[in-house]
Amino acid sequence: MNSHQNHPGEHGPAEDPAPQGEDLAALLERLLGKAPGKTQKDLATEAGIRYVTLNAWMNRKRGTSRIEGDVLWKLIEAFRRWGVPVVPREFFEAVGRRVPGRADEEREKRLLTLYRQLPEERQRDVVKYVEAAMRVSRVS
Repeated sequence: MNSHQNHPGEHGPAEDPAPQGEDLAALLERLLGKAPGKTQKDLATEAGIRYVTLNAWMNRKRGTSRIEGDVLWKLIEAFRRWGVPVVPREFFEAVGRRVPGRADEEREKRLLTLYRQLPEERQRDVVKYVEAAMRVSRVS
């Protein structure tokens, strides 16, 4: 007997998979419909993103292909806190992005992105900090 194999980031089988070709606006509209009494403003607040940005995505006035994975995860977690079953794959596919791999790969990518944004002096500080943390963890 075969069991359902989950994709990275999924907690179980999708109860209501996204229709093929569903964009972010359609996905958010559908999921908001499953959260009685919740509005776009509630979602923006819950996810910690600007309402005008969310509204522009939902009205298709702003592109979604460059949305950071962290922002998608904030939206996912907001719906989950409201008890709306969501599958991360739906969000990433809705913005035309590859579904993230293992969590450690995502952390490494995020760390590298942040590191590259730092001035060179701060990058050196980060390297020193990590080297010190490695020495401490070897002793423990």
